[in-house]
Amino acid sequence: MYVVIEGIDTAGKSTQLDILSKKLPEAVFTKEPGGTDIGMKLREMVLNGHAKSKVAEMFLFLADRAEHIEEVIKPNQDKVVVSDRSVISGIAYAKDMPLKIVTSLNLIATSNILPSHMILLELSREELTKRLSGKENDSIESRGIDYLLDIQSRMKETAELLNLNHIYIDASLSIEQIAQKIEEFINE
Repeated sequence: MYVVIEGIDTAGKSTQLDILSKKLPEAVFTKEPGGTDIGMKLREMVLNGHAKSKVAEMFLFLADRAEHIEEVIKPNQDKVVVSDRSVISGIAYAKDMPLKIVTSLNLIATSNILPSHMILLELSREELTKRLSGKENDSIESRGIDYLLDIQSRMKETAELLNLNHIYIDASLSIEQIAQKIEEFINE
């Protein structure tokens, strides 16, 4: 089982991953970008705004994704793997590129390996505004609320396009309610 938790920044992915790690101690937990040695360096470059071009940024993410599939996902195909972000984010965040091209490039990077379960923690405009106002924003978060909501919309479009087994969860629910919905979805 290859489970991914998706959502725009501040949606609560880290909190839910922490809860899942206690419920699934035998699972392999990872993240994109940054789940490998090369990925850590690429993640740092992207979050600090080193790539001035959106195309260069996309290719940094693709390099991380290809390495992640090779080093983490393929060797653990007989286990439960839970990832903070995945190909869905990769396609959604490359929003300045045509969806068909970005999807093709990502399928090359993933060797056509897709998640078996995709969970999207969804934020309303109001909730996102509230959450972003209480923190210092990285280079992606500082692109604004409309940008992030557009990314969220593309995540949903991508899940549909790839025909993934997915669930959308209102991220303004209580932590416990969200955790219960995730557990039920994984155990289906």
